[in-house]
Amino acid sequence: MAAPGQAVGSGAQETCGLDRILEALKLLLSPGGSGSSSLQVTKHDVLLATLKSNLSALEDKFLKDPQWKNLKLLRDEIADKAEWPQNSVDVTWSFTSQTLLLLLCLKETMIRLAANFNPGKPNPRTPEVAPALSPDALSISQQKTVQFVLQFVVTLGICPYLMPGVGVPLRYRTEFGAVVQDVVCFDAAPDATRRLYTSCKALLNVAQHTSLGSLIFCHHFGDIAAGLCQLGFCPTKRKLLTPAEEVLTEEERTLSRGALRDMLDQVYQPLAVRELLILQGGPPQSCTDVKTQMRCRAPAWLRRLCGQLLSERLMRPNGVQAVVRGILEGAGAGAAGGSDAEVAAADWKKCDLIAKILASCPQQSLSPENYYRDICPQVLDLFHFQDKLTARQFQRVATTTFITLSRERPHLAAKYLLQPVLAPLHRCLNTAELSESDMVPGTILVTEEELSRCIEDVFKVYVVGNEPLTVLMDSVLPVLGVLFLLYCFTKQSVSHIRSLCQEILLWILGKLERKKAIASLKGFAGLDKAVPSLHSLCQFRAATQGGIMITIKEAISDEDEDEALYQKVSSEQGRVEHLGDLLSHCQECGLAGDFFIFCLKELTHVASENETELKTEPFSSKSLLELEQHQTLLVEGQERKLLVLQLMAVLCERMSEQIFTNITQVVDFVAATLQRACASLAHQAESTVESQTLSMSMGLVAVMLGGAVQLKSSDFAVLKQLLPLLEKVSNTYPDPVIQELAVDLRITISTHGAFATEAVSMAAQSTLNRKDLEGKIEEQQQTSHERPTDVAHSHLEQQQSHETAPQTGLQSNAPIIPQGVNEPSTTTSQKSGSVTTEQLQEVLLSAYDPQIPTRAAALRTLSCWIEQREAKALEMQEKLLKIFLENLEHEDTFVYLSAIQGVALLSDIYPEKILPDLLAQYDSSKDKHTPETRMKVGEVLMRIVRALDVCHPDWSAVAPSWLTAASASWVQAILLPQPPE
Repeated sequence: MAAPGQAVGSGAQETCGLDRILEALKLLLSPGGSGSSSLQVTKHDVLLATLKSNLSALEDKFLKDPQWKNLKLLRDEIADKAEWPQNSVDVTWSFTSQTLLLLLCLKETMIRLAANFNPGKPNPRTPEVAPALSPDALSISQQKTVQFVLQFVVTLGICPYLMPGVGVPLRYRTEFGAVVQDVVCFDAAPDATRRLYTSCKALLNVAQHTSLGSLIFCHHFGDIAAGLCQLGFCPTKRKLLTPAEEVLTEEERTLSRGALRDMLDQVYQPLAVRELLILQGGPPQSCTDVKTQMRCRAPAWLRRLCGQLLSERLMRPNGVQAVVRGILEGAGAGAAGGSDAEVAAADWKKCDLIAKILASCPQQSLSPENYYRDICPQVLDLFHFQDKLTARQFQRVATTTFITLSRERPHLAAKYLLQPVLAPLHRCLNTAELSESDMVPGTILVTEEELSRCIEDVFKVYVVGNEPLTVLMDSVLPVLGVLFLLYCFTKQSVSHIRSLCQEILLWILGKLERKKAIASLKGFAGLDKAVPSLHSLCQFRAATQGGIMITIKEAISDEDEDEALYQKVSSEQGRVEHLGDLLSHCQECGLAGDFFIFCLKELTHVASENETELKTEPFSSKSLLELEQHQTLLVEGQERKLLVLQLMAVLCERMSEQIFTNITQVVDFVAATLQRACASLAHQAESTVESQTLSMSMGLVAVMLGGAVQLKSSDFAVLKQLLPLLEKVSNTYPDPVIQELAVDLRITISTHGAFATEAVSMAAQSTLNRKDLEGKIEEQQQTSHERPTDVAHSHLEQQQSHETAPQTGLQSNAPIIPQGVNEPSTTTSQKSGSVTTEQLQEVLLSAYDPQIPTRAAALRTLSCWIEQREAKALEMQEKLLKIFLENLEHEDTFVYLSAIQGVALLSDIYPEKILPDLLAQYDSSKDKHTPETRMKVGEVLMRIVRALDVCHPDWSAVAPSWLTAASASWVQAILLPQPPE
C-alpha cells in the first residue's frame, strides 16, 4: 500500500530546499479571520474561510513568486503521479490533499539531501569536534511545524471518516475537533472511504523516511491503525453488483490489511499493544442520535480483530514484555518511569487483568501446550528486571500470572513454570541421577547465580503470591530438604538469601497439611531417611561473589577422615539447632507444639524399647552379611535414639510457654506423658524424675478442670481420651497419692466437671503455685549481674533448661518447682541484710529435700545470697561449703551444677580457705570417690583458678602467698594441657 514515492524531475530537485517546503506548510497553517465583526459568524465559518484563504495564498505564491517555481514543479510532478483527486467542492479535502502533496515533497527532498551528503573524513587532530549534521535533519522548530501539519492532516483526512465505535471520536478530543466534525461535507466527491484510503496511504508513504516516520507513529499511530482496520477488515453491508460501484477494490483492501500488519511489526510493540487496546474499546455507552453521536462501543468485528492482533503481539518474541509494558506504561511504568509509578505499582486490578490475558490461550494458537511452552519462559523473565519501578510491577504481574496459570492449568504450570524454577534444587537431590561428567570432584553443579535466582523466584511465587495451591505445594515438597540444608548453611555466615530461605520454609510449613508438615520436619531432623534431601556427593560452598554454589565433594583421603567425621557430626548437631530456631517461629500456628508432641512420643518409644530384642544371635546362626546388616540396624537405632534426645533438648530450650495453642495439644502432651509413665512401669524403671513429671502433667489437667480454661463440651470430648491412661495409672502406679489423683481426674472428666474432689483442687493450686515460684526465680536471676569470668553460672542456666525440661516433658520455663520451696525463694528478691535466720534455716533444710526441684531451687537460692554478700549466709560459710560439696555427689545434673555454682561463688570470696581443701579432696578422691565425683571436683577447681595466671612460666613463684609452692605446682600441673605420650 505504501509504495515508495516515484522519482521526480531532477531540475526541481536541484534547487528546492527544506526551508521553502516548510515555509509553504506554515503558509497553509497560518491563522486567519472572517473579516467581519458580526457576532453571527460561527466557528465553522471561520474555519472554512481560513482554509480557503490559506489555499488561495499558497496558489498565489506558486504563480507569482519565482522563488517558489521549483517547489511548484516538484509538487506538480508528484501530483501527476498521485492516484487521488486533489480538488473537491469540500474545502477540507482540498486543504488535506494539498498538505499531503507538500509532505510528500518534503520526504522526497530529505531523501535527495541525505543521498547527496558526503560528510568527509574526520580530522584526527580534532576528535572532539562534532561530526557534520546531515542536511535532512530537522530542527526543533521545523519538527514542531511538521507536527502541526500532521495533526491537521489526521484531523481533516482520517478522523472524520471513521465509523462510529472505531477510534476515539473527534468531539471527545479537542474543541477544534468538534468543529471539524461539523464542517466536513460527506456528500461531495471523493467518497469518504476513498478520502480515508488516500490519507492513510500518503501518510504511510511519508513515514518511510525515518525521522518523519517517528513523528507520525509516535503521535498518530492509533488513528492510522483505526483507518487501516476499517479499510481492510470492515465487512460490507451489501453485495455490490458491479466493480464500478465499489469504493475500494479487493486489491486495495488487501493492501490495507498488509499495511496494517507491516506497521504493527515496525513500531514499538508496547505502543502497538496500547493502541490496539484502545481500539478494542471498553464497555458500551449509550447513543442518542446520529448528529450528536455519543461515543459507542467498538463493533464486534473490530473487537475480534484487535483481540487477534493482540494475540499475535503476545506470541511474538518478547511478546509478554510488550503486552505488560503496553498496559502498564501509561500508568508510569517502563523505561520512562514517572511520578505515577508508585501508584501504578499498587494497582492490583491492572496486574490481575494482565495475568488473565497471559493465562488465556488464544484461539489462533495451535494448542495450549505450544502456547504455554512459548509464553512461560517469558513470564519467568519478568522476575528478573533490575529497574526498581519496572521490577515491582513486572514481578507482580509474573506472580499473579504464575498463580492464575497454576489454578487454571495445573499440569502445564508444573511443567513449564515450576519445573524450570525448581530445576537447580532438583538437580542436586539424592533421587537425581548424576551423569559421569557431573560426578567429577569439584564440579559446580549449581552456580551462584542460578541458586540465588532460584531462591528469589521461589520466594516471589510462594511467599509473595501467598496462594497454597495443590500444584504449588506438591512441586516444592521434594526439594524442602535441600532448602532446609541451604538455610542451615546460610546460618554459618552472612548471606543475602538466609531470610528468603527462612520465609519460604516458614510459609510452606505453615500452609502444608499438618501430617505432611510433620513428615517434612522429620526429614529435616534426620529421623526419616525416605524424605528427599541433598545428594550424598553434593555440598554447599561459599562462592567468590559472596553467594553460595553447589559442587561435587572432593575425595576424602585417609588423613582427612577425622576432619570429615568431625564436620559430619557438627553439621548434624547444627541442623538440629537450626531446626529449633525455625520452629521457634512456628508456635502461633501450632506446628511447633505438634512436633514437640511427636518427639515426646518418640521419646516414649525409646524408653519402652526392649533391649533384649537388640541382642545379636550366635554367630553360627547367621551369615556374615546378615550380621553386618544387623549391626547396621543396631547402629541406626542408636543414632535415632540419640537424635530424639537431642531434639527434645533443643525444643525444650528454644520453645516458649506458648508452644501449645489449643486444648487438643495440651491433652496430647499429657497423654504422651502418661504413656511414658506407663511404659516405665512396665519395665520397672520408675524414678523420682518420672514421678515428678507425672505429677506435673496431671496437675496441668487439674488446672484446666479447675477453671483456668473455659472448657466446652467439645473440649471434654478431647479430654476423654485420657480416661484409659488415667485408669491404667490408677491401677498400676505405686504412689498412692498419684493413684488417688488419677481416679479423681477420671471422675471429673467423665462428669464434665460437675463433680470435682478436693484432691483435684489441691493439685491445681499446687501447680499454679509452682508456676508463680518459677516466675519469681526467673525474675531474680535476671536481676543478678553475671560476671565475665562466671562461666559456670552461664553453663548452669543452660543446663537448667537443657536437662530438666526433657525429663519432665515440658519447655524450659515449665512449672516444675514444688510448692515446698515457695517461701525460701521469696527471700532471694530481698535486699542485702534482710535475710532472717528462720528463712536461712528453712532454705538449708530444703537443700536436703529428696525432691530434686526443691533441692536445686534451695541451692540456687543460697548461691544468690552468697553472690549478694548476705551477712547471715556468709557467717555460715563452712556449713554452706559442706552442703555444696555433699550435693556434688548427686546424680541429677540440675542439683550438682547448682552445687558447683555455690562452691565457685564461695571461692571468689574466700579462696585461701576453699582452694586448699578442694585440692586435698581432689587428690584423695582417686580412691574414695567415683570418677564422676572426681570430675565434678575438678570442674570446681577449674572454675576457681580460672582467674589465676596459671599459664605463667614460673607460676609457682608468683602464686598467692596463702598457697604453698607444692600446691601451686600441683595446680598448674593438673590444669595445664599435658603433652601427648
